[in-house]
Amino acid sequence: MTPDPATPCAPSARPYLLAATILASSMAFIDGIVVNVALPAIQAQFHTGFGVLQWVVNGYALVLGALILMGGVLGDRYGRRRIFISGIVLFTLASIGCALAPAAGALIAARVLQGLGGALLVPQSLAIIAAAYPKDVRGRAVGIWAAAAALTTVSGPILGGIFIDVLSWRAVFWINLPLAVIAVGLTLRFVPESHGAVRGATDWLGGFLVTAGLALVIYSVSELPEAHTGRGLLTGLLVAGVLTLAGFVFHESRSRVPLVPLSIFRSRVFSATNGITVGLYFALSVVFFLLPYTLIQVHGYSGLQAGTALIPFGLVMGLLSPLASKLGERWGLRATLSSGAGLVTAGCAAFAVVETLGTVDYWTGYLPALLLLAIGMTISVAPLTTAVLSSVSDGESGVASGINNAISRIAGVAAVAAAGLISLVSFPYYLGHRLADAGIDAGVRAALLADASRLAALRAPDQVPAQTAQLLRGLVLDAYVGSYRTGMAVAAIAAIAAMAIALRYLPARVTPGLLRK
Repeated sequence: MTPDPATPCAPSARPYLLAATILASSMAFIDGIVVNVALPAIQAQFHTGFGVLQWVVNGYALVLGALILMGGVLGDRYGRRRIFISGIVLFTLASIGCALAPAAGALIAARVLQGLGGALLVPQSLAIIAAAYPKDVRGRAVGIWAAAAALTTVSGPILGGIFIDVLSWRAVFWINLPLAVIAVGLTLRFVPESHGAVRGATDWLGGFLVTAGLALVIYSVSELPEAHTGRGLLTGLLVAGVLTLAGFVFHESRSRVPLVPLSIFRSRVFSATNGITVGLYFALSVVFFLLPYTLIQVHGYSGLQAGTALIPFGLVMGLLSPLASKLGERWGLRATLSSGAGLVTAGCAAFAVVETLGTVDYWTGYLPALLLLAIGMTISVAPLTTAVLSSVSDGESGVASGINNAISRIAGVAAVAAAGLISLVSFPYYLGHRLADAGIDAGVRAALLADASRLAALRAPDQVPAQTAQLLRGLVLDAYVGSYRTGMAVAAIAAIAAMAIALRYLPARVTPGLLRK
């Protein structure tokens, strides 16, 4: 199928078209991060373990990451405007389902549908802009869209904190309704239909295999630490997930029109760049999953305070990104990415080191660690994009960018699963030792360890005297801090791996002839 000529977009309509893409994308971006601030409130209402909270995050991120490439293909084939509106409608209906969820299982199911809606709408946003704007002004439009994305990254946790403190965690989902109504109205009125070049049949089987394989692996890994029975079944699901992913690779290698053309990974630099992407976004996602929960549950931050504490990260990325691009040109690819990964490593390590039981001063403890993380990611993002696009032919640039985007999201899914696994394994270990060292009664120890999946939300049994309950609360928080520091250490190791890949496999400078090897 060759691309159909798009219905011309009048210059006067372009600002409204841009507003529609920004509003719709903002819903997906905000809901990807704001839920992290809401996790303690969700846990308190549904009385769930930490493993369930993982799926409130990963139910959305897994489907979005696995199917975002498929969403782009569907837009090219069936019409970007049509798929864009379908994604907004599905995302909004799922948001209503999240807001009305009577139980954790219903919330997770609605989050999965949100991820599907996001996978439909997100890839259409830039495609619609590219089709509507001439090349000479397209860069400015994309820049406005990107700036709006950065703004939502900064404002999302703050808005979430306000809603949680003043109203309820459910309000973070209701806010999508007016945004969606405006976005759909603008799209119907101002966005013309457009198609892209699509050859052959849509790779439905590839999309199913990668989603099912990732879901089986992530589910089994997440559930194994809490499984007192049925470990054999979970192990079987893990094996089935690995085999399904292997089947995906085999299918893609034989498909005429694969969802992920494996030949693109023959470029050593492309493969290395995606390896660096995994390491950096894994580390970042561990921090943003564990930090808000820790601020609220251990240090007593309100939802608004926890959201506000994350503002410097978005501000640094928004303000320093233009300078970071120039830095990459001056230092070169290898030096810039290895330095960025080194700063991310230092930031993760700093989060682990400064965290102690009791009050940690934000300005001297958390802020320096957050700034290291933010600066490291800021100077890495632009060179990563440059390396991805320069390591393939011009005709493969769209596919390469899409694959790298999907990999960054899947790395975040793996990070949340790993953080949960580490927490659910290490917390009972630390807690058991601390309870034994404190001479706590065996019956009380058993009761606490039986409910250890609640992590920092764990409370002493009702029959325990107040003084003992206070002691137990301190031991629980101390044990959680130990598991938190272990998680941050693993995040630092992931960033170190990214730095090692950059030093070993990347060329010093961006030269297309060298990169396409």
